[in-house]
This record gives sequence, C-alpha cells and structure tokens, in this order.
Amino acid sequence: MLDVWIAGAQSLLHVQVLLFLTVGMGVGLVFGAVPGLGGTTALALLLPLTYGLDSISALALAGGVMGAVPMGGSITAILLNTPGSAPNAATCLDGYPMAQQGKAGIAIGAAASANAVGGIIGTISLLLILPVSKSIVLAFGPPEFFLLGVLGLVMVATTTRGTLPRALLVGGIGLMIAMIGYDQVGGQERYTFGIDYLWDGVHLVPALIGLFAVAEMINLWVKGGTVAAKSDTMKVTRMSEGLMATFRHWPTVLRGSLIGTVVGAIPGVGGVVAAFLSYTVTVQASRNPESFGQGNVQGVIAPEAAINAKDCSALVPTLAFGIPGSAEMAVFLGILVLHGMQPGPLILVEHQTEIYGLVWALTASCVLASAIGLLVVHPLTRVTRVPGRVLVPFVMCVALVGSWAVDQAIENTITTLVFGLLGYLLMRLDYPRLPIVIALVLGSQMERNFHQSLAMSDGALSVFVTRPIGLVLVTLIVLALFWTPVRLLRQKERARQLEAVAERF
Repeated sequence: MLDVWIAGAQSLLHVQVLLFLTVGMGVGLVFGAVPGLGGTTALALLLPLTYGLDSISALALAGGVMGAVPMGGSITAILLNTPGSAPNAATCLDGYPMAQQGKAGIAIGAAASANAVGGIIGTISLLLILPVSKSIVLAFGPPEFFLLGVLGLVMVATTTRGTLPRALLVGGIGLMIAMIGYDQVGGQERYTFGIDYLWDGVHLVPALIGLFAVAEMINLWVKGGTVAAKSDTMKVTRMSEGLMATFRHWPTVLRGSLIGTVVGAIPGVGGVVAAFLSYTVTVQASRNPESFGQGNVQGVIAPEAAINAKDCSALVPTLAFGIPGSAEMAVFLGILVLHGMQPGPLILVEHQTEIYGLVWALTASCVLASAIGLLVVHPLTRVTRVPGRVLVPFVMCVALVGSWAVDQAIENTITTLVFGLLGYLLMRLDYPRLPIVIALVLGSQMERNFHQSLAMSDGALSVFVTRPIGLVLVTLIVLALFWTPVRLLRQKERARQLEAVAERF
C-alpha cells in the first residue's frame, strides 16, 4: 500500500502536472472568494478544457480547484460576512465578529492554518478509509440519513445564541421553506404559486448569499461606519497568533477534521453539514459556549478544518460507487468519465496511480492555497476599514451578480434579496439564522429519507431504532435536547453559588 501512495505522489512531480495544479489552485481561490461561484462553477468551466489533457494533469487541475476553494471562501466570509461558497457560511459566525473587532488578520491566519492541517488530516484519513470504503458507505440507509438530519437540526438549535424555542421556531420555518417545490414522494407541486422557478425548490446558494451577505450589508448601511468597529485596531500585527491558534486548539482541529472526514464519506450530505456540525459540536464541547458567535477563534478553526477534510473523504462514494455527494462531485464525476475512469470498486485497482495522485493534489492545493491566503492578508484587511457607503453598493453588486451566475437566472437575484430582508429581520429581532440554513440544506433529504424508511417498514416507526447506528443517533438526539436545559440549570446554580460566596465577603 505504501508503494501506491508513493507512486501517486511521484505522478505529480512533473512540470506540466505542477503547472496545471497551480492553475487550478489559482482558479479555485478566485472562484471560492466570489459569492455564488464556488468549485462547481469552476469545474464546470474547466471540464471542456481537460479534454486534450492526460488523466494525471486533468485530475491535478481538478484537485487544485477543489483544494483551494475553501480558502478563497473563508477570506470573504471573514472580511465581509459573505461566504464565497456554501460551507464557508459557518465561518461567518465567528470570523466576521473577529473582523469587526479588528482581528481579521488573526481570523484569516487561523482559517489558513486550519485549512492546511485539516486537509492533511483528511488525506491521512482518506488513505486509511479507501480500502474499507464500501462497508462505510453501505452502513447508512434511509433511516440513518433521516436521523442524521434530525440530529443536525437539534444540535444547531441547542448551540446557537438565544433561547432554544426561538432556534427551533426558525428551524421549523426553514423546513417549511424547504418544502417548496415538487413533492419528493407524490410528485405534486407545493407552494410554488404558479412560478416555474420554484418547481425545484428554493435554490440554496442564492438563499445563503441573501441571509449572510445582503443581510449584513443592509445592517451596515443602517448603522453606518465600517466593518471594523475601531479602525485603529486594524493593524495586522498578530497574524502569527492566528497561525498558532490552530495548534493551541489542537483538539478542535482534530475533531473538526474527523467530523469532516466522516460526513464527507456519506453521499448527499455535503460540506455545509460537515462545517456546521463541526461548529456545533465544538460549541457543545466548550467550557465557554456563550463566547461563540462573539468572535471565538475556535469558531473559525472548527468549520475550516472540517471543510477541507470533507473534500478528501467526499471522493469515497464518488469513486467507489459513482454516487456524487454534491454538485461539485457530480461535475468531477464527469471529468473521470471523460478520461476513461469509470467509477466503481475496480477504479482503485485499474487506476491506482491516478486516484492517489488526485488525493495528493488535493492536499498540496490545501497547503499552498493557505500560504497564498496568508500572503494577501495585509491588503485584504483594509477592506474592513472602507466606509459602509462605499463598501455596501460594491458588495451588493458582487453578491447579486454572483447569485445570478449560479445558473444565469434573474430569479436568483430576487431570491437573494428576499432572503436578505429575512436575514436582516432575524438579526433585528435577535433570532438565530443558523437553524434556517441547516433546514434548507437538509429539508428535502430528510423528507425523502423519511418516506423511504416508512416504505421499508410498512409504516412502522421502529425502523429508526432497529439497527445500531440508528439507535445511537436517536440517543444522541435525546441527549442533545436535554443538554440545553441541564446546561442552563447548571449555569444558574453556578451563578447562585458565586452570589452566595460574594455575600459572605
């Protein structure tokens, strides 16, 4: 096995292959930073250009794109609360507050090092998983997928700032919105109001751009000023602190990378779930959970490590079964087929060198893209000192154009504006936005898997606890629901004890 790993790495050590890896990395950084574009659009545009390339060069180009997109997306997520790609929305939760506090350099440094380390851990995990990938993928069925979605919603609701009822209410609204479009089972239209655009449901990327970028720009326009609350704190003199934060919070990096690896290997779940699940688990494990959402650097490290680790493990279902777990992997599947590599169990036997070369290309792209991100930290942080009256129109134009560019539909821009107003309303009323994001991502999958589970068991709900994985997931859901009230009671008891001690003295 070690010989195969070495052969895959050696396949990249050619001038032409390294050149295409560099080109892919540059394209990934740019497309990752522009809202609405991302890796899917980049791969789709590059797909015809790979036709005349050899398979190693084509895979190096694709690996460069996929490895660099997360770093590009994290830069705009931190500086402007505008996630370049959907998974980077989790980075906004603490990255943008850090930028507002004048710590943009620290946040980007932490994101860069977490990207690199997460990618390396993801690579190691993938190399260990590939030989047993079949059993891992087949361990999950419709009941487990449904319970995994419920667990994600519950964990997000219990870890977001604010009260649990508010978070659950917003999550319920998100599930209602996710029901728009064709019924997954019956096939009839639901809540489309005669609008053809809504037949496929609410498009995720335009909705995310609205909830984060547009909502924040509206808020910045209303309050005035700049992104950074104090312009005199914007000197980027503590970037090394961000770099070292990843290694100081090593358990956070390791946990996020492992979560990204596991979630990425599950078809249809994707990077958004990996990033937000890593974030929520980190909040749950923290001794100071109330600091998250206020600029806690672990809130940047956790999702960024998960995103890059996910990119590696997402290859498992794509390669082993030809089941793309995301739109990006679906386009990448086209590159494999175009170059005569038919996905399936035999691909690791017939094309070992190419596949392991792709894995190393992903890793190299993660590390190099992070290094480039660090080089451009200083000029990029100046964006946070631009007055709102200048910055808001520019970001709004970029956001709306990026939203339109997803599939060249003017309805996307309308969706972005509607969700921008919704996001701003939630901000003003102090309701969390995170549950609605998870609901939009998981809603249709949860509905489909729920009906498939009932069909498997002739309507018996016991199907959700008949297998060990389902039973474990149900237990975790119950524990997550009870954890919040228990934690609140413990905090009140601790506060009461401190007051009692203070009264003695």
